[in-house]
Amino acid sequence: MSFETIQFAVKDGIATLILNRPQVMNALNRQMRAEITQALTNLTEDVRCVVLTGSGKAFCSGQDLTDASGALDLEATLRDEYEPMLRAIRDCPAPVIAAVNGVAAGAGANLALVADVVIAAESASFVQAFTRIGLIPDAGGTWAIPRAVGAARAIGMMLFADAIPARQAADWGLIWQALPDDEFAQGVTDRARHLAQGPTAAYLAVRNAVAASFDNDLDEQLRLEARLQGEAGRSADFREGVAAFLEKRKPGFIGR
Repeated sequence: MSFETIQFAVKDGIATLILNRPQVMNALNRQMRAEITQALTNLTEDVRCVVLTGSGKAFCSGQDLTDASGALDLEATLRDEYEPMLRAIRDCPAPVIAAVNGVAAGAGANLALVADVVIAAESASFVQAFTRIGLIPDAGGTWAIPRAVGAARAIGMMLFADAIPARQAADWGLIWQALPDDEFAQGVTDRARHLAQGPTAAYLAVRNAVAASFDNDLDEQLRLEARLQGEAGRSADFREGVAAFLEKRKPGFIGR
């Protein structure tokens, strides 16, 4: 696949998708949204983990306000362009790490937060910048953030539009991990390799179970766990995992 606004490459089972408009802090325009969606919905079977990151000093500054010469129908743009992109991340057939290398603002922050795991450099920050221009958080922010940090912090983030440093975001539970800048690249690589070498079908079942838990009561969740565990228990990866445990060796998981 050939792209203009992103860089995309696969190596050792890890697909790296780099938002590549550094001159505008990787702001999301129509073409970039389409290219992200295309890249993630056409993954080959050898991809076992995806790393989503930004080029230059920013992760993503959010919506490009110059897109379409300012003639934006925001409702249609969210429905027709953002929703497919966000679902491509959430429904990706491999676990997705958002490696937040710098500021993640507006829709750029929420693009990261829809990933399975968010790892940020300590110099990065997360900004719900929407109210600064008279808008509300979108791109799934009003869904993801309250579930991660609770209503009080979510509303505070959205009303005041303060930049939340990566370390604070990790302490709040908004993201998984904040790493010192000089450890960030290697830390992301190590985590991606771990996932790429793991039982990726089980990882996707974990994703589905956690997502369903917010709407299920206990009985429904127990039934879902039983069904998903039954599927996992019939997999080659489970047999390999047990064999490796008994033989005291590293497992060689097949994945999806």
